[in-house]
Formats: sequence, C-alpha cells, structure tokens
Amino acid sequence: MQSLIGTGVALVTPFKQDFSIDTEALKRIVNFSIDGGIEYLVVLGTTAENATLSPAEKEIVIQTVIEANNGALPLVLGVGDNNTAKVIEELKTRDLSAFAAILSVSPYYNKPTQEGIYQHFKAIAETSPIPVILYNVPGRTASNMLPSTVLRLATEFKNVVAIKEAAGDLVQAMQLLKDKPKDFLVISGDDMIALPIVLAGGAGVISVIGQGFPKEFSEMIRLGLNRKVDEAFKCHYLLSDCIDMIFEQGNPAGIKQVFLSQGISENTVRLPLVKVDDELAGRIDQFVKKVNKQA
Repeated sequence: MQSLIGTGVALVTPFKQDFSIDTEALKRIVNFSIDGGIEYLVVLGTTAENATLSPAEKEIVIQTVIEANNGALPLVLGVGDNNTAKVIEELKTRDLSAFAAILSVSPYYNKPTQEGIYQHFKAIAETSPIPVILYNVPGRTASNMLPSTVLRLATEFKNVVAIKEAAGDLVQAMQLLKDKPKDFLVISGDDMIALPIVLAGGAGVISVIGQGFPKEFSEMIRLGLNRKVDEAFKCHYLLSDCIDMIFEQGNPAGIKQVFLSQGISENTVRLPLVKVDDELAGRIDQFVKKVNKQA
C-alpha cells in the first residue's frame, strides 16, 4: 500500500450558511489539497461531520469528491459504525471501485472489550473487497484498541493493511512500530505528533490541518520520511501554533475557520457543533495571513 505513505487529509464537508452541502467549495478544497502535494484523500471521516449527514448527503459528498479528484489521488472511504452488522451491510452493497481502502473506526459508545473489537474488525476484514485501515481514536470512542489487538488483526488478515493511530500516545504508537508485521503501516491520526511518529518509523499521517496548509504540512511529512530532521521540524514549528488552535474549540470548527480565512469556504458547522468564537477566529485569521506572507 505505497499509496498510503505520506499525507492523507480527512476532508471536511463544507456547508453553505443554510447548512446545505456546498459542493463547489468541496471541489475547491479537493483541488487545493491536490495542488498542495497531498498524497491521498479521506472521504467521510470524523472531520466530515459524518454523523450529521443523511445517506443521500453522503452520496453527494462521495460523488463530488470522485468527480473533483478525477483520478488524481488515491481515495479512502470512511466506513464505520458501532453496529457491526450495519458496516457489513454497507460493505456488501456499496460500490467501492473508486477507493483504494476503507477507514473503519473502532466501535464507539458500546465500549466493547478487546475481544469484541477484534471480532468486529474480523467480520469487516472477511467482508471488505478492498484493504482495511483500522482507526483507533479513544477520545471519541471511549475505548482504546490496544496494540495486542491491532497486531492480532494485522497478522491474521492480509487485507488489514494499516492503522490510523489517534490515541495521542507516542509510547503506544512506538510499541506498534516495534512489533508490527513488515508491510503493515502505522499512520498518525494526531497532527501534533505526526512528525515524531514518522521519524520513529511511521508511514505518514491522516491529517486535519493538512487540508488547510497542504503544501507546508505534506512537505514536513516528506522531509520526515526522508530523514531530513531539522528541515522537517522547521515546518512543524511553523504550523504547531495553528494545530493547537484548530482543535481548541473542536474539530472541524477550527479547520473550517482556516478555510474561511483563506476564502475557500464558509465556516458553517451543524449542531451539536458550533463555530469557533470571535477571539479564536481572529487568532486563526492572523495566523493564515502570516503563513500566506511567508509563502
């Protein structure tokens, strides 16, 4: 899965002020990412406000991204739920021909045991016609997929090819990197520690900030993969303040404010999320102006 090495971005779903999907803005974001050097695009992840999209709206997002991308970059589709049967049904009925892999989140809310998490992904691996990227994000799921469970899945199923590791725990990520099968990819799911994970042997990142600053962020990851450490950290420290800012009042409210500051899309989010407040919006706007001056 060489196509998953580098920077992927978890695309937002831009909304107009009336909360309808802004397909033209979505196309602009896709093209901005492509032009900025991103390696692949992730559709309908958490950052897409997937939980508030209807089935019809999800289809609109998928088709808009496929059309805008026009084969330029590999696409990854978010296919996850806390109902295993629902994921299996989607995998059996959805046309996945446009996608290089699926990204499937560990079950949320139910708080399964490690054996339950294993059985969930076993069923997915046995059903999916394309490669599977596991997604561990305990801050959202209320349960941590332990390295032992990840390694069990990676060893037993050849189509379980990677994990998006977003526990925010560098030690846990390093345990995965130490013990993983040779071709299994450990992908950072945290922008702030993406570079350290890459330098420890990770394959890259699935990023939020990367779609807002694709040139700078993807260059940082490429420098890290090429062991150009000083140059990579220079890029990291350029963006680190904004990484904190975009998550300060929730994702994707922060990154949508970046896009508003760049004139790419509105900053509209759907309830229960709300826009960032005016004070944070002002700081983000000033940061965007500073980076643009340096570009």
